[in-house]
Amino acid sequence: MTRKKTTAHANHERWLVSYADFMTLLFAFFVVMFASTQTDKNKAKDVSESVRQALEHGQFSAAISTVLGRGKHGAKKAPLSKDSTPERENSNVPPPPPPHPPDLAQSLDTLQKGLDSDLKTGKLQLRLDARGLIISLREKAFFASGDSAVAPDSLPMLAKIAAVVQSLPNSVRLEGHTDARPIHTSRFQSNWELSAARSIAMLELLRDRFQIPPSRMAVAGYAENAPVDTNDTEEGRAHNRRVDLVLLTAGGLTSEPTVSVLAPSVPSH
Repeated sequence: MTRKKTTAHANHERWLVSYADFMTLLFAFFVVMFASTQTDKNKAKDVSESVRQALEHGQFSAAISTVLGRGKHGAKKAPLSKDSTPERENSNVPPPPPPHPPDLAQSLDTLQKGLDSDLKTGKLQLRLDARGLIISLREKAFFASGDSAVAPDSLPMLAKIAAVVQSLPNSVRLEGHTDARPIHTSRFQSNWELSAARSIAMLELLRDRFQIPPSRMAVAGYAENAPVDTNDTEEGRAHNRRVDLVLLTAGGLTSEPTVSVLAPSVPSH
């Protein structure tokens, strides 16, 4: 019994191969015509080389469009990058140095002049160290005893301080401190809570009343653990009860306040 031969399925799409070849050659023809009109020999050479590479690696359309986009009209519209100036391309001139950070010593001088009478009466203290410009806002002028609400009488002083803060890009840290006497009230169970609450209250005032961006500020509470004076006297304890507004230097962003006095704790009675 003889097997019936099956007829092969006719491929009706073979014409696409010839059509693709024809379009490729036609495209190449127009590219060659374009290159022949260029007076720039280097440009014509670039076009020829791009056509050759495209035909070899199967990226004809992409390469041709890239070359055509770099014609004389495209070159005029191509923007220069920041580092493509002739001086930097043809020489070893280093880039300009970054701008210097603001001079905190000048800001210190501004505050000393504007707050001269308040400094003499001990309402606040100014000092400059490796961390930055530290403005110590002492309790007797800015807070009631055992409270975190900012005293309204302190607003004129804070306005002068805020003006300096607004003129600088430095980050600001508000650091609350207490003396060594324990506190235990219905609102604050420890000196930690009081010191942190005063820092937050000062941040909120600078944000809401003086429009200091909150993204520039941070708060910290140190309780009695970073005194600037002894805790054995009333005067020393008054110096320790404070909120330090610190305009931080770059190095100050990663450092903590220096404990200048190892003050003993005062026992509760």
